[in-house]
Amino acid sequence: MGELRPLAPGLTPQSRALALALRELFEGLDVSVRRYAARRIRDAGTFSRYLSGTRVPPWEVVTDLLTDVAEHRGTAATPEAIELVRRLYQAAVETTTSPRHAVEVLEQQLAEADRASRRSTARGDALGDALLDRKHRIADLEVRLNQLEVEWSAERERAERLAAADPDVTGLLRERDHLREEAARLAAQLRAAQRQRDEAEQRCTLLERQLEAVEQTQWTAPSVAPAVPQALPRVLIVDDQSDNLLAMTAVLATLDQELVAVPSGREALKALLDHDDFAVIIMDVQMPDMDGYETAAHIKRRPRTHDVPIIFLTAMGTDPEHSARGYAAGAVDYIGKPFDPWVLRAKVAVFTGIYLEQRRLAGERRLPGAPERPPVQDGGQPNQFTVPSSDV
Repeated sequence: MGELRPLAPGLTPQSRALALALRELFEGLDVSVRRYAARRIRDAGTFSRYLSGTRVPPWEVVTDLLTDVAEHRGTAATPEAIELVRRLYQAAVETTTSPRHAVEVLEQQLAEADRASRRSTARGDALGDALLDRKHRIADLEVRLNQLEVEWSAERERAERLAAADPDVTGLLRERDHLREEAARLAAQLRAAQRQRDEAEQRCTLLERQLEAVEQTQWTAPSVAPAVPQALPRVLIVDDQSDNLLAMTAVLATLDQELVAVPSGREALKALLDHDDFAVIIMDVQMPDMDGYETAAHIKRRPRTHDVPIIFLTAMGTDPEHSARGYAAGAVDYIGKPFDPWVLRAKVAVFTGIYLEQRRLAGERRLPGAPERPPVQDGGQPNQFTVPSSDV
């Protein structure tokens, strides 16, 4: 078995811990990297970079490795071991800002959306064929029933004798009604399948646009990020899903802004205690413990952050009920997921431009020798924020 590449220099502690855990699991297989990559139909060089820590693998690579180790040892991995690896993986993802990793995450989501679209299309075709067959059978029964009704009208007595002699007329009526009900059910299923296909296609389109934006970031961003000057406006990104934080950070990376990404509402309130001069806040709605609406209420109650614009970004949809609740919570905009990257960039650019213009006008009005910003008290205590006690 070939030796593993040494761990890459300059790794973050989180990436290093994940790489060590993956190496320990892989060494239990007693197989070379090239042979294992061929077994799983993967590129050996890419898998070697996973084990050296230079790349964070997709989660399915980690689950495949856990499965193969369990099969090799003859014992399944314990829930505690799986949870430990999952926490290491999540920590590594949250500290990874590589545009290439964002591309991998978005490509995986695009593949899932494409599979959903193809499944919906195939199901829609099958339902369409079944519905067409039922309609043909209904039409045939309608012709036969019309013939019987014409004979019934032309000669009532003969029709009565026919009905008495041929009890199948009642059976034909029942069969027709049954087929009509079945056709209505199939039509509803067909509409649902078409709707799923349209939603999957829309998700594919938006994910492709996100990939385009992230890939442009990858090719245009410098290899070594310069230190962010204090003059840049800050943008706060709040989402409990690390993949979403990574995608939004990659999409907005080329704008002249300082991006601060946090995984919860409580972390957002802590960030606002450290810096209350954010130009705009992009916040997910569905988060555990404290959702976006509750977080926005805390932000709006504090005078120093009351006027910071909030853009809600949510997968719950943009129907009037949800958007009205978002605007009532103090949001300036409400965008559905998956988001259009160019729309998000344009909206963030508008609010950061407003912020910079306000800061410029405030500087012109400031007298020589005056402090840069007058202190503002919140309930008699400067920089005080009401954070739920469970966060302490």
